[in-house]
Amino acid sequence: MSRMSKTSPADLAITFRSVPRRLREALGDDQPPAGTELQDQLARASALLGTPADATAIADAIARTPPDEWDPATLDMLRDVALEVGRHLRELAARHRHEDD
Repeated sequence: MSRMSKTSPADLAITFRSVPRRLREALGDDQPPAGTELQDQLARASALLGTPADATAIADAIARTPPDEWDPATLDMLRDVALEVGRHLRELAARHRHEDD
């Protein structure tokens, strides 16, 4: 999987902070089904950061950590999670549009 090699912690915080909005845009008032890959990816990020598996809590934890205190391996794992979150959000949006047709 390619990494978001130029993604800074601040960029990652923005990515995670956008998840609720992107879910609303993709699904409207519907909620993603329980046990989705999105929830799994948020749980991965939360385990790395010691936060609840909530995109906003993850973003807040990323934003609170000074850039020079990041472990490169943790940042790489968060970048991977962010890529998977984005992929899954795109899939949810495409599937929901198809179901509405």
